[in-house]
Amino acid sequence: MTNTTPAPEEQAGLRELEARLGYRFTERPLLGKALIHSSYAFEQGREPKQNNETLEFLGDAVLDLAVGHALYRRYPEMREGELTRLRAALVNERHLALMAKEVGLGYHLLLGKGEEASRGREKASILSCAYEAVVGAIFLDGGYPAASRFVEDHFSSWFVQEQQALLLADAKSSLQELLQERFGEAPRYVLESADGPDHDKTFHVAVRFREEVLGRGSARSKKEAEQLAAAAALRSGSLPASGRA
Repeated sequence: MTNTTPAPEEQAGLRELEARLGYRFTERPLLGKALIHSSYAFEQGREPKQNNETLEFLGDAVLDLAVGHALYRRYPEMREGELTRLRAALVNERHLALMAKEVGLGYHLLLGKGEEASRGREKASILSCAYEAVVGAIFLDGGYPAASRFVEDHFSSWFVQEQQALLLADAKSSLQELLQERFGEAPRYVLESADGPDHDKTFHVAVRFREEVLGRGSARSKKEAEQLAAAAALRSGSLPASGRA
């Protein structure tokens, strides 16, 4: 049987990583396994199960649940589609790689020579998978309560930031869905004015529903001004409640 207990020098590195993660493992070899990339395991002649891929599989599912649970509690008024998009923005490869960099995960990875030479410690695919593996290890070590606390500690500061980014990027479709659902009608976008030279104009747009202005936005392009106007309408909290005329 392959010995999975980290060597003394590895133990020191794992303790340092635990401090950054804010979680102390009861079974520290689980954290060690989460850092073993398949390329390293192959070169070392380890069994396939002695890399982090199964922990990654588990961590992916745990993250979906824990982040979804946290968002459900944080935003009880948010619709299912919005919650789904927000969760996807938080657990995608790009964002998980960023989270991995925040805790210095790349420094602790065990990589094969080829991945090491190709700067694997900086690859988003490797970092995001290792982050999922760490979450899987935390789940096995401390159960769902530990994984849920970890997600709250590490993700909560991103909730508002990602929500605002999605709100702006998706504002027009979200506003249209909302008004179509409530009234069976779509809003209208009206160009109120434009100023500045032709090569550097600023467009001022209002989004209207029936006879009411729901929000306004100004930007260098009409499309962006419309998105800003829709986002302002969604943020205002004064949208028509319900009912069809």
